[in-house]
Amino acid sequence: MEKCESEAIVIANNLGKEVASQFETLTILAGVSLQIKRAESVAIVGVSGSGKSTLLGLLAGLDEPTCGEVSLCGQSLSKLDEDGRALVRAEHVGFVFQSFQLLPNLTALENVLLPLEIANKEGQKAHVEDLMKRVGLSDRQHHYPSQLSGGEQQRVAIARAFVTEPTILFADEPTGNLDSATGATIIDLLFELNQSNNTTLIMVTHDANLAQRCDRQIRLQAGQIQS
Repeated sequence: MEKCESEAIVIANNLGKEVASQFETLTILAGVSLQIKRAESVAIVGVSGSGKSTLLGLLAGLDEPTCGEVSLCGQSLSKLDEDGRALVRAEHVGFVFQSFQLLPNLTALENVLLPLEIANKEGQKAHVEDLMKRVGLSDRQHHYPSQLSGGEQQRVAIARAFVTEPTILFADEPTGNLDSATGATIIDLLFELNQSNNTTLIMVTHDANLAQRCDRQIRLQAGQIQS
């Protein structure tokens, strides 16, 4: 798969998502269209229930829209099956979640190495060691998640997300489970890696300070983008 170089690397056209409940059909997103450029940092903001995480999942190809289309790096996700979407994610996408989602039976280093092993890109020990140093975990890499603080676990998650040098990093409330001081450190780290790696950063956040540091904000209200 070729490296993604186009100007707008995330494109959504008339995106909609509906969920059927027992008594009615709920509209989560309606008529969402947007474009995000390479190396841009974008915050998706809005009140709880406005559709932020749903939009993030659709843009990342983790979920399928009811209508409309998402294009990642020039590839229409609606024209791909799940295996095809997984291949696009493996090649271009990294993820950071509020809940860290580390494997408890793997050390910090092993958690970071996992995406490389899955992508058959082993043999990059120097790269991984440098990344662990950049996130401040050189002396904690052989510890298990249960032996790490919340901030340290999120650093591991960030290192894991960046280890494959993704074109796009999706982050869902990356500081949501952290205290303000630790969250500020994680924010600095995200933007440092975003800028040094020329990575597009797309995140859902309730943190006004984090949102303001992004190049722009996309505000959702009742499933629609507010201008």
